[in-house]
Amino acid sequence: MEAAREGPLTAGSASGRLLARGTALLGLLLLVLLLGVVVRLPWAGDLGIHAATVERLRHDLLEPGDPLVAADAPSPYYTPWTLLLGCLAKVTGLGVFVVLRIGALISLTVLVGGVWVFAGTFLERGTAPLRRAAVTALVLLCLVLLWGTTLFNWSGYLGLNSLALCIAYPSTFALGASFWLWALVRRAVSWAHFLGAGVLWAVILLSHQFTGVVASLGALAMVLGARPWPGKDAWLRLAGGLGLGLVLIALWPYYSFFGLFGAGGDLEAIHRSLYRDLVARLWLVALVGGAALVLRWRRDRRDPLVLFCLLGLVVFAAGGLTGHWSWGRVLPAVLVPAQVAVGLEVGGAAGRAVRVGFGWVVCGALLLGAWAQSGTLGYVVPRSALPSFVAAKYREPWGGYHWITPLVRYGDVVLAKTFPARQIPAYGAYTVAPGYPDFFLDDEGAREAAVRAYFAGGVSRGERVEVLRRYKVRWVVAYRSDGGLGGGDPALERVAVGPRGQILYRVVVG
Repeated sequence: MEAAREGPLTAGSASGRLLARGTALLGLLLLVLLLGVVVRLPWAGDLGIHAATVERLRHDLLEPGDPLVAADAPSPYYTPWTLLLGCLAKVTGLGVFVVLRIGALISLTVLVGGVWVFAGTFLERGTAPLRRAAVTALVLLCLVLLWGTTLFNWSGYLGLNSLALCIAYPSTFALGASFWLWALVRRAVSWAHFLGAGVLWAVILLSHQFTGVVASLGALAMVLGARPWPGKDAWLRLAGGLGLGLVLIALWPYYSFFGLFGAGGDLEAIHRSLYRDLVARLWLVALVGGAALVLRWRRDRRDPLVLFCLLGLVVFAAGGLTGHWSWGRVLPAVLVPAQVAVGLEVGGAAGRAVRVGFGWVVCGALLLGAWAQSGTLGYVVPRSALPSFVAAKYREPWGGYHWITPLVRYGDVVLAKTFPARQIPAYGAYTVAPGYPDFFLDDEGAREAAVRAYFAGGVSRGERVEVLRRYKVRWVVAYRSDGGLGGGDPALERVAVGPRGQILYRVVVG
């Protein structure tokens, strides 16, 4: 625990109280914006597979099968978090997107509460509530705004635009829970604390494996940076908590966590972009966060936030040097400690020059970060109501495939290309090939080849019909230009047209 120092957010003077209240108000406005996002729930990226997972669990909690295709296969998407949401869907009968909104609200609460508790471990006990609220609000603002001037959207990343799109993902819950884990490790003294930390660690790793790595590095840094150095009893209890976590991970019935270590191929290729345009994406946090970490390192060579950042940086750099691009998902382990350090330094920096100068720098960086991510407002406010410079930054979310639901029923098999295959399972149907890499699906390659063959040119009608029969396809979703059997083919019956001219065909061959 570090002692509190006088800083610009210290509530001991009129100006300090005013600044603290203003900072807390900005944090509250951020939460209001995110609550609006929860209500709108913009669709992009992986939302479809999480919706599909909840749907499978709603129908069968014990043996849900593959969430994307009609196959009896395990899946890493069946996690403690999605199991909770599946139980909620089963008990209440609520629609899957309502359940995901509830999950997003829970995750946001876990995240904000976790930041509050974790930041509080760096403040002196008895810190005034107003100051603690202001420091927490500033840390939250740094986490979501202090990035760069080019958007960096990815699951498990806390940039404002990324968080808006991923707020219902398991990664958001897992990262929020990670703050609780780090706080618990910093304050753990009893067997109950350490065993509880082990259970929480297992839940995080099972819920989102990449965020679990971030959580693990953070927990290690909290231990290595502890003051005083842990004694033998603490190490024994820590080993007990670690052992309990490993047992729970090994016993998880829905998929083999350790089987994921063999995943590669498409997984690496997908993540290569994590190492591109890093300067434009991260220069604000690199400069301001780096300065905050240097200030902390000069006071304490074993500062846990500095150690956390260094551990993450080593893993991230190793991934780039060795071509293990998926290791780039550890980037929050580099950024989160730097962003938290900024909030803590502004809230308690010593010396007037540092207090005033660094505070103004941070204010300017946050404003620039807010401008870069201002398009996020479009997920809450109608685009027509946005200023033109903000509307230009807004990216339209996906429209979804709700238009097929009057005809396509739960469990029906739909043949479609990759992009619609990422969304259709959210409504309960299966696709022939998964829209995402499916590590435990043995015939994934054959399924992808079948879809390519159906839509490819120069393929005979008999081969296309054989694909429909082999996978018991009941529906085809395609544009006219996609290829495949034509609308006039007797094997298909055109039954609906989507918003952009995409056609739903009923398969009439057995």
